[in-house]
Amino acid sequence: MRAMVIDAFGGPDVFREADMSKPAPGPTQVLVKVHAAAINPVDYKIRQAGAWAGLQFPAILGWDVSGVIEEIGVAVRDFEVGDEVFYCAEIFGCQGAYAEYHVTEASVVAHKPANLTHFEAASIPLAGGTAWEGVIVRAKLRVGETALIHAGAGGVGSAAIQIAKAAGARVFATSRAANLDLLHELGADRAIDYRTEDVVAVVLAETGGAGVDFTFDTVGGDTLTQSIEATKPWGRIAAVVPSSAPIDAAFHKNLTIHFEFSPRNRAKMEALRTLAERGQLKPIIETVLPLSHVAQAHERLEMGCVRGKIVLDTSR
Repeated sequence: MRAMVIDAFGGPDVFREADMSKPAPGPTQVLVKVHAAAINPVDYKIRQAGAWAGLQFPAILGWDVSGVIEEIGVAVRDFEVGDEVFYCAEIFGCQGAYAEYHVTEASVVAHKPANLTHFEAASIPLAGGTAWEGVIVRAKLRVGETALIHAGAGGVGSAAIQIAKAAGARVFATSRAANLDLLHELGADRAIDYRTEDVVAVVLAETGGAGVDFTFDTVGGDTLTQSIEATKPWGRIAAVVPSSAPIDAAFHKNLTIHFEFSPRNRAKMEALRTLAERGQLKPIIETVLPLSHVAQAHERLEMGCVRGKIVLDTSR
């Protein structure tokens, strides 16, 4: 099968096209004909220096998938050949989906949202799953609460805004000026230009000095410090990027901070499918590129300020 592989860690130029053996599913696995694969920050972090992921060279990266089941393992009962599916596969020690075919455990797979294309569906699993994990599983956001979503125009942030609105929250979200209209389209009640406005001051002014019930930090660094300042006492924070920022102030406010690495499971994908089919979760795609342009896709994502997701068309 055709795949884009790496033989060593390094820059985007380490990718090469290769003819790899078509994988075969084990008893509890499915073989998927990949129609689209999305790019995530974890992809380029592994490409740069990902020995921690336990991959074997030549390695195939990419774990956001939408496609069609071509073969099922003997113990699989929930799917049939020909089913359209989407999922985020396990990363550690597993080959990815920058390829024509991908094998994964059936337990992480869900039927694709019927109203979405494969490109749209592939943009949801990791980013949407991370957002769901932070907003619903960790923070348990409730109707009538308030939430601050950092980097609201990104893959995780754009999903988090929509999930928080679906949960019944009042949402503040940050972005650069060019994306403020997008934040409002996604459902943000107050869009904040983090380059020209004091995010903490805006949130405190809008909440009568109380702060928000929940803050979602998808940026890291000093943003965690801002998050602590903007969150009310006894509030919750979810952070998806490691940070060395001091968190002493969180103790004095009795905040709960969740450092999140989102687990994979079918239930999460099914919840996201429900939201998508109801029109409550709209995928945001900056561009779709041919599989052969994966190096260009990585370069673009590493530059930052991507609007939504970058998706690969595995047929090209």
